[in-house]
Amino acid sequence: MSMPAGVTLTHPNKLHIGGRWVAPSAGGHIDVVSPDTEQVVAAVAEATEPDMDAAVSAAREAFDRGPWPRMEPAERAAVVRKMAGLLRERQDELARAFVAEIGALASFAPFAAMGGTGTFDSYANIAEQYEWVKEQPSTVPGHKVLVIREPVGVVAAISPWNMPYAIMAQKVAPALVAGCCVIMKPSPETPLDAYIIAEAAERAGLPPGVLNLVPAHREAADYLVRNPGVDKISFTGSTAAGRRIASVAGERIARVTLELGGKSAAIVLDDMPAAVAAKILARTIIVLSGQVCAMLSRAIVPAVRHDEIAAAIAEEMRSVKIGYSTDPTTEMGPVAMKRQLERIERYVDLGVSEGARLVTGGRRPPHLKTGYFFEPTLFANVGNRMTIAREEIFGPVLSLIPARDLDHAVELANESDYGLNSAVLTNDVDAVYRVGRRLRAGNVGHNGMKADFNQPFGGFKQSGVGREGGIEGLMPYIETKTMLIERPAAA
Repeated sequence: MSMPAGVTLTHPNKLHIGGRWVAPSAGGHIDVVSPDTEQVVAAVAEATEPDMDAAVSAAREAFDRGPWPRMEPAERAAVVRKMAGLLRERQDELARAFVAEIGALASFAPFAAMGGTGTFDSYANIAEQYEWVKEQPSTVPGHKVLVIREPVGVVAAISPWNMPYAIMAQKVAPALVAGCCVIMKPSPETPLDAYIIAEAAERAGLPPGVLNLVPAHREAADYLVRNPGVDKISFTGSTAAGRRIASVAGERIARVTLELGGKSAAIVLDDMPAAVAAKILARTIIVLSGQVCAMLSRAIVPAVRHDEIAAAIAEEMRSVKIGYSTDPTTEMGPVAMKRQLERIERYVDLGVSEGARLVTGGRRPPHLKTGYFFEPTLFANVGNRMTIAREEIFGPVLSLIPARDLDHAVELANESDYGLNSAVLTNDVDAVYRVGRRLRAGNVGHNGMKADFNQPFGGFKQSGVGREGGIEGLMPYIETKTMLIERPAAA
């Protein structure tokens, strides 16, 4: 099977199940299409329902009877740290895969790869320091209490296509150090990174069945989620898919972590100069061509400054160099796939039809005849109840929403089904805290889309359930057991 230049997989035509590379039961494959060229650049094995059953069975065997959950946390941490070292040796491959799969900028991809690998190191450190068994005072006379943290079980780790390696790492690393056994189901658009993780796990010496790999399309993924042998599902993706997973998990009380969509607001305060705000907002919306769940896609600005800020953003957007992701001078590459490009175009048409003012962008760049490219796009005079202000577009489209005053701005920011990210644009540090405390969002950034993925990350409302990152990211992979033990009678 073909591979992008500089990426070498040992068994791209096979699945990794039970410690072995095995042929897919139906013999199918998944094509990876470059959004730069619209050509197939890679192909990997496709898992179907029987393969999902085999992966669950292997993970179940490894968890119920294998050594991994019963090892000391420090022993597991050592293996995960070894994985990190092996992955670090393949940073260039991981970056090249990211560029080939979704058109991530070649200038950005190495940093994304380093961040993903750092997650494995981070959780190895946490595992060594965490208090897995803790003695606590008991109110029951003559007893002591032990609070014990144990692994939740078999985990289905389902990652999206926009940041495939970094997000899969945020699931696999904490699950492994907790003692869980994992089934990786990467997005069919971006499976290469998960193959590299599986190869690193094999070389690091994980016992058979502890980490399995089953790239698949939606139907087989749904089948995996419904398998009663799966104790926990960790999913990052759309709110619609998360809603389906939550309902399926609810039927059997399976554990879930859901990091879902967003329609995040940036509030521009009166003291922020228009040119500075424009640079922040215009340069944020082009990150990964706007395909970021935490994207600041709504900018709420003082009504009296609306037109001034709109003009400044438009000027900044028009200066963005759009081009192929491998060109080091490119500032914004393509969107990830044809269906995503068509989705963005539909939302632009909706914005126009509902009365928003299209200031700039809104079309495919005329100078790029091949690839899934779209111009940075600004809508002004957007009503907060318009479709483009309510629904996640997942593209380089910014809605500018006027607010009467700060109270109205906070009201508009919170008037959303989502609550993943937010930002306050100001030079007043105290104001960031005051306004940030009023926002119904899991994350607040000062002057931009900012996140520390070694800290808890996740959302309010329909943006998800649970957190990833740091100790809070470990807890969803743990069950808590309380033991009351009689103290020996005094001699």
